[in-house]
Amino acid sequence: MSYFFALFGSGLAVGAVYGLVAIGFAIIYKATRVINFAHGEMMMLNAYLAHTIAIHTGVGFWTLVPIVIIVSIVIGLLVEMLLIRPMIGEPTISIVMMTVGLAIIIRSLVVLIWGAAPLEFPAQPGDSVLVLGPIRLYLAQAIAIGFLVVIMAGFAAFYRYTRSGIAMRAAANNETVALLMGIDVRRIYALAWALAAATAGLAGLLVSTIYEIGPDMSAFGLRAFPATILGGLDAVGGSAIGGFIIGILENLGEGYIGRGLKEIIGFVIILVVLMIRPFGLFGTRDVERV
Repeated sequence: MSYFFALFGSGLAVGAVYGLVAIGFAIIYKATRVINFAHGEMMMLNAYLAHTIAIHTGVGFWTLVPIVIIVSIVIGLLVEMLLIRPMIGEPTISIVMMTVGLAIIIRSLVVLIWGAAPLEFPAQPGDSVLVLGPIRLYLAQAIAIGFLVVIMAGFAAFYRYTRSGIAMRAAANNETVALLMGIDVRRIYALAWALAAATAGLAGLLVSTIYEIGPDMSAFGLRAFPATILGGLDAVGGSAIGGFIIGILENLGEGYIGRGLKEIIGFVIILVVLMIRPFGLFGTRDVERV
């Protein structure tokens, strides 16, 4: 039974990272109806930038958190302003292909600047172990889970109670009506990209502390995408819950069935979900018609 709880605990931790990445997918889709296939690469770029900042400044983990969030927001706003905003009004597939091209460019630049060898992250939160009943978690894993829970609650309040959150929901529901009501849709799009980039940066920082930094980090974006499909493309909180489910099932599948399943379990779940409930566990049926 201890083996089960060991797999379950590590699954919760990796699921928290998946959830953070999946939230970024859902935020952009909820506001713009576009899937950002460069999300994993933006997470990786922020992780490398965090490593460089930590090396040159010597700051600790908790000081690095707000710095990474600010840097991530700046990157997200630049991407939206320089690449996405000029594409407003173009077919959705054109914008999606733009994000695919951006992903390739970021991946190549990272290898060109930092090299392909893995790097150890210098600003660790600590190596203590937290014991929660039968579950044992390293401090970095517990922090990842805690961050995701707090961010889930924050976004729930944001979309329900703030003017910007309500405007974002309105723009996603009907862009034309939102414009007629005086909502600045371009500002809403910029805000969505900034918030999604912030979650990507935080996810990159957490992956760096739990594992190590390398060009293959971008795969977390692809492996987190099933969590967005499972929770619902337009369901931010549902995507976070989907991350936990995918992470736990991946670990249990690899631990009890065999190695190699970890990479495919999420995509098997995608196939099942798309056949049974295409809009996800917490999504709306409108997603099916997009």
